[in-house]
Amino acid sequence: MAVGKLIVRALRAVLVVMLAGTVFVQVGMVWALATDPEDGSLPLTPLRVVTILGMVSAQVALVCVWRLVTMVRRATVFSDAAFRYVDVVIGAIVAAALVWFAVTALNAPGQRDDPGVTLIMGGVGVAILGVALIVLVLRALLAQAVARDVEAAQLKAELDEVI
Repeated sequence: MAVGKLIVRALRAVLVVMLAGTVFVQVGMVWALATDPEDGSLPLTPLRVVTILGMVSAQVALVCVWRLVTMVRRATVFSDAAFRYVDVVIGAIVAAALVWFAVTALNAPGQRDDPGVTLIMGGVGVAILGVALIVLVLRALLAQAVARDVEAAQLKAELDEVI
């Protein structure tokens, strides 16, 4: 099944918007770090730094997805090169989960009256890790597809020799 040009363009447009959005948030966080003093109510500096790091993990994943889309479009995704990008996406998702857990830990002291917020935030972190596991399963499917592609190429070569 070929991925249509419209789908690829739509996905790339979404990736560009997401990348621009994360850069915008990062610039805002760096600006806030430089100009906005803490008032003591929340640990703003650590939250801002963690937000910047979270955006970096998202940007890494976005760039890898862009590369994978390019490989799909060129019909080269069933190769060993695709695994590098998938592995980086998995790592970026795990990093994002760890960043989220850090945000949860930084926010927890302020939620003593309502610990449910911290539990919900922890659940979101677990859900992010679940996404990493889903991508890991998809990686296994890619490995099977690559193995089948190699096997099919070998069988075709043998058949060509017979004919």
